[in-house]
Amino acid sequence: MPIVLPPITRRQFIKRSIGVGGAAMMASRALAADGEPGGLDRNRVALLADTHISADPNRVYPGTKWPGSPVKEGDHESVNMADCLAEAARSVIALNPRPAHMIVNGDCALSNGKEAEYKQFLRLVEPIRSAGITVHVTIGNHDNRENLWKLLPFLKKENIGVQAGVIELPHANLVLLDSGRKGILGDDQLKWLANQLDEQPEKPALIFGHFNPYPNRGVRPIKGMRDGASLLELLAKRKQARAYFYGHTHEWQHDQRDHLHLINQPAVSYYFGKGHAHGWGDMKLTETSADVELHCINRKHKQHGDRRHVSLKDKKGKGL
Repeated sequence: MPIVLPPITRRQFIKRSIGVGGAAMMASRALAADGEPGGLDRNRVALLADTHISADPNRVYPGTKWPGSPVKEGDHESVNMADCLAEAARSVIALNPRPAHMIVNGDCALSNGKEAEYKQFLRLVEPIRSAGITVHVTIGNHDNRENLWKLLPFLKKENIGVQAGVIELPHANLVLLDSGRKGILGDDQLKWLANQLDEQPEKPALIFGHFNPYPNRGVRPIKGMRDGASLLELLAKRKQARAYFYGHTHEWQHDQRDHLHLINQPAVSYYFGKGHAHGWGDMKLTETSADVELHCINRKHKQHGDRRHVSLKDKKGKGL
């Protein structure tokens, strides 16, 4: 199963937050100010990716600075990753109704998944968990699953291994994959995915994995996962597979191949292109569709409010 961070009580949250400054306390105040909305919506999911949290909550990083970047040396835009996740947390908590689930689609950590990075990440998502929202985490190339496991005392030993699983919601199943640190699903996981989809051929499925399945067409050249072609072939054969969501490239992009939508989630943290959007997605599910709205960290960004529509029914409206 994927790594699941269950909700925590308000008392637990306040106890853990005593003496903690910065982003966590800001999120705590936001939670108290917003009050309790009208319950949790099982048909609403917050979609995050690439939070890249540092051990230092004050760390800023110029994501536009990479080999071959078109951004001039003096024009790089630095981002404080902890502040971005705290802002995303405040926005998710403020939704009414709140989503029952949140997915962080890989790369929680900034470097290579140090324990200190995960301590900061877990601290920053505590307000979300205190709001009653269940947090699911997939593994990205900057993550170290062993270090994350050490900090999750509630994680059962039998669940340690490949972090793949299914979130069964009323209108669709959300299938979370583990593309690891090298962008490889492997034959066993692909067979598992095929079996999961084949067991419920009439139930729409939305698939999540950190790596892009093919080379990125955006600002920064990034190779696709090694067995991305096999993944796409598997999904193309199954009409109930309606979309594949991925991060890794830090861009907001959308493609479609027949029934299958390919939605590239932007990073919550830094971006590779100067002035690009970074933020998270608010996904609402109905019997016929999955609709995702982009919430930019900078609400004045031109792409704030962008929407992606994924049909969960065929064109005749007769199901799958």
